[in-house]
Order: sequence, then C-alpha cells, then structure tokens
Amino acid sequence: MTETSASTLKERRKAWAWIPSLYFAEGIPYVLVMTVSVVMYKRLDISNADIALYTSWLYLPWVIKPLWSPIVDLFGTKRAWITGMQLLVGAALAGVAFTIPMDAFFQWSLAALWLVAFSSATHDIAADGFYMLAMDDANQSWFVGIRSTFYRLAMITGQGLLVVLAGWLEVRQESVQAAWATTFGIVAAGFLLLMAWHRFLLPRPALDGPTAQASGAAILSEFMATFVSFFRKPKIGVILAFLLLYRFAEAQLAKMAAPFLLDPVDAGGLALSTAQVGFVYGTVGVLALTFGGILGGIVVARKGLKYWLWWMAVAINVPNAVYIFLSWSVPASLLVVNAAVAVEQFGYGFGFTAYMMYMIYVADGPHKTAHFALCTGFMALGMMLPGMVSGWVQETLGYNLFFVYVLLATIPGFLVTAFIPLRASFGRGEQGHGVS
Repeated sequence: MTETSASTLKERRKAWAWIPSLYFAEGIPYVLVMTVSVVMYKRLDISNADIALYTSWLYLPWVIKPLWSPIVDLFGTKRAWITGMQLLVGAALAGVAFTIPMDAFFQWSLAALWLVAFSSATHDIAADGFYMLAMDDANQSWFVGIRSTFYRLAMITGQGLLVVLAGWLEVRQESVQAAWATTFGIVAAGFLLLMAWHRFLLPRPALDGPTAQASGAAILSEFMATFVSFFRKPKIGVILAFLLLYRFAEAQLAKMAAPFLLDPVDAGGLALSTAQVGFVYGTVGVLALTFGGILGGIVVARKGLKYWLWWMAVAINVPNAVYIFLSWSVPASLLVVNAAVAVEQFGYGFGFTAYMMYMIYVADGPHKTAHFALCTGFMALGMMLPGMVSGWVQETLGYNLFFVYVLLATIPGFLVTAFIPLRASFGRGEQGHGVS
C-alpha cells in the first residue's frame, strides 16, 4: 500500500464522523422552510393564498446566494462559517417555536423562518466549499453518494418524521399551536447539538482560510467579469427560459399538494390527518423521489442527456395528472393516495435529473463553480415566482380546476425544452465542453 493510498483511507475513516451529519444538517433547514412550514401554516388556519405567497418568499436567500457567496470565500474559514450558521439556524428555529403561541405568530414566525433560510443558504456555500478543501479528489468522489443519501434522509426526517411527530402531538396535547411549538423546539435543540458535534469533529484543513489577498476593487472586478461571462453564453435567453420554466407546473403543485391533502372534503381536499400527510408526502413521496433520481442518473450515464431529455420532460410533467384523479374521485383508501403521490414524485425525481444535468452542462467552463451557483439561483427563482401565485390561483379555481390548470401549465416547460442547446454526447461518460 502506497503512502498516498494509506493517507486517503485514513482520511476516509475520519470523514465518516462529519460528512453524513454535515449534509444531514444541510438538508433539515431547507425542508423545514420549504415544505414543513406549508403544513404547519395550513394546520394553523392560514389561507392557501397567504401560505403560497409568503412561504415562496423564503426561497429568496437561495435565489440571491450567488451574490454573497464570494464573501464566504474571502473572509474567515469555511469551518467557522459552518458552525456559525448552524448556531444561527438553531437559534432561529427556537425563535419559530417561541413565536407560534403569539397572537401575531404568522408575521413573527415568518421572520424567524427567513433567518433560517438566509443562514441555511450561507451554510450550503460553506459546507460545499469545505467538502472540497477537506477531502482529496478520490474521497470527494467516494463520498458523493453518501452526501446525497444523508441529504435525502434529512428530507424524510423533515417532511416525514417531524410532520408525523407534530400530528401525534396535536392529538396528545389537544392543541395545534402547542404541538408545532414543541416540534420546532425539539428540532432547534437537535440542531444545536449538531453544531456542537461539528465544532469538535470537523477537521481543520491547512487550505481553509480567507482568500482576500487582492484589493477590494480587484475582487469586485473579478466577480463582475465572472457574472458577465455567464450572461454572454450562446443562447443564454433560451437557457434562462428553460431554468425558469421547466418546473413551472411543479412549482405550483408543490405548494398546494400538502394543503390539498389536509383540507376537508367539503373544501375539495382529502381530509388526511397531519400524521398521515407526513407519511404519504414526507416518507412514501420522498422515497419515490429518491428512486426516480437514482434511475435518472443511471440512464443518463448510459445513453446521454440528449437521448433521455424528452422522456424526462414527460416524467416531470405528465404524472401531475394523478392530482386531477385524486381531487375528482376523493378516494377513501390511503393506499390509493400513497400510490398516486408515489407516481408523481417518482416522475419528478426522474425528470429533475435532466434539469440538474443541464445546469452542469451550462456551467462548464473556466468559472464553472460560480456559473453553477448562478444556475441554482435561477432554479430557486423558477420555484419562487410560480409558487407565490399558486395559492391565489387555487382559491380562485378550487382544487378540481386548479389541478387541471397545473397540467396545462406544463406546456411552457415542453416548449422551452425544444429549443435549448445541448450536445448529443453530453452525460454519456463525459461532462466537459458545455455552453461557453
């Protein structure tokens, strides 16, 4: 065994102490802000229009994070940013717990959730940068699947187990407000424990330090050059349209799926309990989403993105029709509801592979890290803007017609997919030479 391979194996053994927990900690705040908050506000009798509008605003830190990501590189260590943001997330989650019993809980809890969102987006930047600094190339590749697995486990924990816990507490405590305050208090305490864990167990890479060596003017100039080069890519208008519209329908469906499952039958919903929604959407749905994503990655690696692009566009859009079936038939069987949600989420996972791979294709070039961050900003914007109006549209049309509208809203995604630049060989054993 060579000295290099021995060092790699030693580093790998140590990494098991922090990589799973780091990416679990990355996933929890996101799923709380984007998904669990929708369920909570629905149970606290906030209207669908207000839920969709105000929780969609919580996407904003992820939309604009490319604008402040250089700050994380330039000042302080990634390690310090990680633990600092985890402390802030834990404190903000405690703030949500404390504000829920207040009279003006909606405004105050939204402010606390916005702080969670900002801290989480910053934490994402630091965690991904730290991963690359703390691991050699071999171990970075080896742990890619581990990262993804624990991020998915965070989704199951948030959308599934925590929602089930809140539902159980609603029954036990006979108070919806007390149940959700307790749930967020538990999560806050758990997150602060994660921060303490990382404070002691994250390694201290020699390369992890501030990179602010040049003058402020030079740094700004480099940042602007990187930014401008992204918008000079060939067919950038079509590319941006794809990033914004590929999930146009899914962005609206995602905001109204949980309220639909929770609303009483006389309001057009399925009248599921909070715990049932946690199981259906947060456990069965997330598992189907994960399997769809895994399959998508496998098939793209074999025949390339160009070959599978239209199949994936169909997969992310057409299964939305299951909600038309659910809203018009109102099945009493929980098995039928689980199967329908699983079909839709599997299609979403499979179809989303095309989106992620295309962002890699677009970002490739001299500034691939910064350009990929810009792509993710447009990805978040593509979820934020349609999501904001989805509640108003649903209240105007009712659930039956809203889900018909969602199926029609897939048309823009199909149209832009037809015009994007894409090399036929991309994804089939190589990922270089994208749009530049």
